[in-house]
Amino acid sequence: MRENKENHNKFPLMFPQLVPAVCYCVINQLLTQSFPLCLCVSVRMGSVLAASSPNPPPPASGGTPAPGLTVPPGFGMPPVSAVIPQTGEASAQQQESENALPNPGAFDECHRKCKEVFPLQMEGVKLVVNKGLSNHFQVIHTVLLSTTGDSLYRFGATYVGSKQTGPAESFPVMVGDMDNSGSLNAQIIHQITNRIRSKVAFQTQQQKFVNWQGDAEFRGEDFTATVTLGNPDVLVGSGIVVAHYLQSITPALALGGELVYHRRPGEEGSVMSLVGRYTGNNYIATLTLGSAGAHASYYHKANDQLQVGVEFEASARMQDTSVSFGYQLDVPKANLQFKGSIDSNWIVGATLEKKLLPLPLSLALSGFLNHRKNKFQCGFGVTIG
Repeated sequence: MRENKENHNKFPLMFPQLVPAVCYCVINQLLTQSFPLCLCVSVRMGSVLAASSPNPPPPASGGTPAPGLTVPPGFGMPPVSAVIPQTGEASAQQQESENALPNPGAFDECHRKCKEVFPLQMEGVKLVVNKGLSNHFQVIHTVLLSTTGDSLYRFGATYVGSKQTGPAESFPVMVGDMDNSGSLNAQIIHQITNRIRSKVAFQTQQQKFVNWQGDAEFRGEDFTATVTLGNPDVLVGSGIVVAHYLQSITPALALGGELVYHRRPGEEGSVMSLVGRYTGNNYIATLTLGSAGAHASYYHKANDQLQVGVEFEASARMQDTSVSFGYQLDVPKANLQFKGSIDSNWIVGATLEKKLLPLPLSLALSGFLNHRKNKFQCGFGVTIG
């Protein structure tokens, strides 16, 4: 009883010193949102708070006080972000990378996505055997039995180098095939640098050269430029030069042009055309306009199984126009692919390809019907390997 009475008598003496200190801390916290000045309280007041206040709660996540600072009981430090502010140079580089335009690809590939939807015509019986001799070398045997043309056997070989420039790209690539009459088709593709790619192709008919060409392609950050030289003959003064340029205007829009110059004895001329391609989330629209005619295509991917394409072609020289519609249906669970097409000339065609997994075997059926000429062609193919 005496101790309680003595403590009760001491507390009124400490109260006048406690009130100003507490008020000073509260005002300082509201004005500055910091606590160093609140530490300037009397030693006597600190002992009173330590004796009368409960243990302080643990600081919240992110509220760990900085080294060298003491947090008053009952208070916590505000959370401090661990993100380091970027410097001006780093933020500028990040903004440039975000605003960088993509490479538009090659000029010849503008209509490729739509053309892949249409079926390829096959006539007769075709047998293809693929045999991989190593990771870099592969041979192909092809036997074609036809009722409208000559039956033939073709031997092909493919070599892929060890210079890998991407997940599925290795260079150099050499592809060639020869039939039973001695005619040869061959091409060599090589990635000289990260931006320059070259290709050489030639074709012979038995012992005579038919044509050959070489091209060089340069791919910049947001453009692609290509120059092709075909069948040059210095003695006669003939040849063909083709220049392509494709530029990305926006991430979705690409514009470009093509210039074809040809020369031979007694004849010389050039043809120019312009191309525009717009790429959406699931569609691609392409238009090519030139003095030779017009070519428009539209590709649309409805879902993972269905793809459709529409093509319009107009030829100024032939004075003819045509419209084609094609679609591709994939059934992954059945390892089945179906392609169909119909055009304004009343030609209906379809192909069916079935993979017989786990065997390295695939079957293909093809059928095309020309209603105007009342002509029907069908084909059957087997691919092993």
